[in-house]
Amino acid sequence: MRIFHGSTLRIETPRVDAGRRNLDFGPGFYLTDLREQAERWARRPANAGKPHILNVYEWSFDPSAAPDVRYRRFPEYDEAWLDFVVANRRGEPAWKDLDVVEGGIANDRVFNTIELFAAGLTPREDTLKKLRYERPNNQICILDQSILDRFLRFVEAIELP
Repeated sequence: MRIFHGSTLRIETPRVDAGRRNLDFGPGFYLTDLREQAERWARRPANAGKPHILNVYEWSFDPSAAPDVRYRRFPEYDEAWLDFVVANRRGEPAWKDLDVVEGGIANDRVFNTIELFAAGLTPREDTLKKLRYERPNNQICILDQSILDRFLRFVEAIELP
């Protein structure tokens, strides 16, 4: 399967330890199977004046064929996803027993809802009702370097206009 990483750099050899902490799924290397999402990430305002690079990879991971990989998938914005993301954003290592996490991204459509919940300003029930109407995008966070090295192969880097 082709997956993508939007950046300002060509990343032929990704590293799980190069990212920021306290992200949705923990400190790892983030990718998506949605090309448009990766292109938007490369072009985000923080990257103004820099090259916009779409890194393309081949992802050969199949959870059913790799029982040694600690994999968790969140197919929707639900209570489990909410608790996991909020814990990680608070610096609690909810990701620590996992190698790969896949699921919805806390993008602009849901960010404020999550922040209000995390600050204790919106009750859990109301937060989950709001999230129920959002269709998740998809992100894949690889937290273990050996998994990255084993299942991810660089294909090309495309400079975006």
